[in-house]
Amino acid sequence: MNTSDRNAAQQAAAQQWLEQVTDPKQWQSMFNLMQAGLPSMASMPAMPNLPAVPPMTPVNAAVPPEKLAQLQKDYTEELSTLWTALVAQRAPEIRDRRFADPAWHQNPLHAFNAAVYLLNARYLNALAEAVEADEKTKRKISFATQQTIDALSPKNFLATNPEAQQKLVESKGESLTRGIMHMLADMGKGHISQTDESAFEVGRNVATTEGAVVFENEVMQLLQYRPLTNEVHERPLLFVPPCINKYYILDLQPENSLIRYAVEQGHTVFVVSWVNPDAALGHLRWDDYIEQGPIRAMEVALDISGAKQLNVLGFCVGGTIVATALATLAARGKHPAASLTLLTTMLDFTDVGVIDVFVDEQQVAQREQSIAQGGLMPGRDFSATFSSLRPNDLVWNYVENNYLKGEEPPAFDLLYWNSDSTNLPGPMFCYYLRHMYLQNELRKPGKLRVSGDPIDLTKLTLPAFLYASREDHIVPWGSAYLTTGLINKGKRKQNRFILGASGHIAGVINPPAKKKRSYWLNDALPNSADEWLAGATEQPGSWWTEWSAFLAEHAGAMRKAPGKYGNTRHKPIEPAPGRYVKVKAA
Repeated sequence: MNTSDRNAAQQAAAQQWLEQVTDPKQWQSMFNLMQAGLPSMASMPAMPNLPAVPPMTPVNAAVPPEKLAQLQKDYTEELSTLWTALVAQRAPEIRDRRFADPAWHQNPLHAFNAAVYLLNARYLNALAEAVEADEKTKRKISFATQQTIDALSPKNFLATNPEAQQKLVESKGESLTRGIMHMLADMGKGHISQTDESAFEVGRNVATTEGAVVFENEVMQLLQYRPLTNEVHERPLLFVPPCINKYYILDLQPENSLIRYAVEQGHTVFVVSWVNPDAALGHLRWDDYIEQGPIRAMEVALDISGAKQLNVLGFCVGGTIVATALATLAARGKHPAASLTLLTTMLDFTDVGVIDVFVDEQQVAQREQSIAQGGLMPGRDFSATFSSLRPNDLVWNYVENNYLKGEEPPAFDLLYWNSDSTNLPGPMFCYYLRHMYLQNELRKPGKLRVSGDPIDLTKLTLPAFLYASREDHIVPWGSAYLTTGLINKGKRKQNRFILGASGHIAGVINPPAKKKRSYWLNDALPNSADEWLAGATEQPGSWWTEWSAFLAEHAGAMRKAPGKYGNTRHKPIEPAPGRYVKVKAA
């Protein structure tokens, strides 16, 4: 074969790879292959809650011939070295932590399999990086390639996993029997078990801070918590959590509950507990969530407390909803909030991080076609999407341990909450997806409306505490920082930005008593997030104490703590945590 023919063959192979990595049918085949790799599983239904993969239209992309030739040359040389080592019965060095168990190193064949897998992974990632295409297409190709790599690890197949094989022999087949039973149970539940879900019950050993439901409508229940101090601040504090998760991530255990911490600081705390909608609520819109969620919650909290203003906290999409609600009220000439706290929240969606691979006109239009006029966005779809952002930790780790090794998942409250998914009404979700993630219109004054009122975030002028997590893969911290330029226009110093260590959840749930992690402070607010970080100083421990001091400044004078829940207009309905949070997504 001459050079021209060789180059043509290489280009054809690269183009075939590009077509495969962007073809959803190839993904289904891959997952079927993975399923078939588990003994006796091939005839069973598809595995639950596998990572989501964004569909792609045919792409105009190619790998330059010279780059492809160099990659193939490097690959061949490395593969030859590995083969030579195998023939000589020498186990290659493997540094990937997934293959740290001695079983992967004791047998040269298993070490060879792991090493070849890692070589293939490097080659495919390099091939994806070499693709010439627009940036979004490149991100999609890289994301899809990494999903393939993670799914096809030899760790995920009994035939190529020496740890699972060893368990099988030692247990005389019992590990495989247990693994099959675990998989059957998960198929019934619709998701891969990450924890022993029987170990927890909402209201019994998670979400146990004492309180009562003092109001409810079709969108939410409003919880009021019992004071833990003799005196409380005049202004109450309202928490608005994300509606795509249950609120009790903020109240897992007494020692790590942000809700309980706020109560202990002398605040009268109210919390929105969102409905987990069924088909009967599939008609609800974004406007319904704004009007019947935080706007109604603020009205009730102020009525019960007798205060003229309150402090408001929004977490993740709860922060987006709260900011929209406050801008709606501002358009009506109302300003009920004395301060605003936003935790890992985006108001400017210019950079949404890796989630960007799931957001384009094609995918949004497909969702709109199916549920924009009514229906549900299933919670399991959210779970699959978020799992795809960290598949080795949130999917394949459990496939190996639960199914291949037959191990029981440990009891872990955070993972129990993570698996307790929530549906969203189709019209509400499609509006959020298009107007925030796709078209980024919330940041544009007057572009969006709620119940006819224009939304202008620049009209929000109030003290704001803005928190982001440095390793957040859902809300990039730089995107959260952009809020400093959206609200308090002309009064930028009313914004206070704090950056915490760790990720989306672990960074937020970091109680002071644990003395873990750190956070960064910088009173200056330059336009650039990178400039802010360059001038910031790192502090040990939890950011909660900084937030507590901020709240105290805006919570008003102290007064005697109320002796009962609600008032004559809003009487207690039932004890916290209420009914809504206990509803499971179908």
